[in-house]
Amino acid sequence: MKFLLVVVVLGVAVYFLVRFLQRRGGSVLRRGGSDKPAARPRPAAPRRPVAPDDDPDFLRDLDRKKRHRHQDDPDS
Repeated sequence: MKFLLVVVVLGVAVYFLVRFLQRRGGSVLRRGGSDKPAARPRPAAPRRPVAPDDDPDFLRDLDRKKRHRHQDDPDS
């Protein structure tokens, strides 16, 4: 029982040590042994409209088609 407690405490200590070193940017845990800071991830591309009614190009084209349809049919 004491052995299990020692293993758990050691595991928790190693976990927190690794997290601390990763957040600090320690090069000990990086592959390649480079002293350069790790590359930061690129920012995500701007989000595109999800639905057609959110897309200004779609709405502009829809309005253009509607006007064109009304010009061809003067009775409506």
